[in-house]
Amino acid sequence: MLIDGFVFLEGPRWREGRLWLSDMWDYVVYRLECDGRWEMMCKVPQRPSGLGFLRDGTPVVASMGDRKLMKIVGSSLVEYADLNGVANGDVNDLVVDSEGRFYVGNFGYDLFGGGEAALSNLAMVDVDGSIRIVADELDFPNGTVIKENGRVLVVAETWSNRLTAFNRLPNGSLSDRRVYADMGERSPDGICIDKEGGIWVSCFNTGEFVRVLEGGEITDRVFCEGKRAVACQLGGDDGHTLFCCTFAGELEDIHKRKRAGAVETLRVDVPGVGFPEV
Repeated sequence: MLIDGFVFLEGPRWREGRLWLSDMWDYVVYRLECDGRWEMMCKVPQRPSGLGFLRDGTPVVASMGDRKLMKIVGSSLVEYADLNGVANGDVNDLVVDSEGRFYVGNFGYDLFGGGEAALSNLAMVDVDGSIRIVADELDFPNGTVIKENGRVLVVAETWSNRLTAFNRLPNGSLSDRRVYADMGERSPDGICIDKEGGIWVSCFNTGEFVRVLEGGEITDRVFCEGKRAVACQLGGDDGHTLFCCTFAGELEDIHKRKRAGAVETLRVDVPGVGFPEV
């Protein structure tokens, strides 16, 4: 255990010696030191989720309810991209490539309002501010990573219990969709990648963090008894620390803002890739 007392932590990102985090249901973005000290970076009234950074280091957060990406400038929010024209539900997790392009998923329907489940899409916000859909018919796209020197993008389809891969073209477009890993009974949430290409997957329904290779082989497994596995990120001074966001409550406790969210850590053999995630 590194630190607890949060509500529901998402979108962990390691950046310049600190871990950035979104507390989705406490409406706050935090920055965390390796010794557990933290500072509040800003409030996000429409609920924060995925985090990334522009090439100049400016942090950007997904503002879920208003379907926008917002730059964090000081303790204020400045609109970076409005995804209302392409997102059919709350925007969620994201990843940034080496050029500064953002790939952003969304729920696809009104999950919290009890809407009927529907497939969704993955949008790309280009460096010139243009926005386009680069993949559709995704079943709740969630955590996303870029690997193989930027040539491959992998996204977690939470409700279909799989990781799905695409090839990336030089302009950021995606092609050659395929199943990267069938997760069986496990529902993947946040994911991150290590230097050997292994993908660490947070399995929300089973309370596990597992390391998966292409084809579905699980090489490592960490079980968090009595907790949900929400998201993970490799970091630390040498990249060998896996930061695990957990939730020790029931689903209804999230909306009650029960403070059951925590960050736990463990040492792993293979370090993370750092930033950007390519």
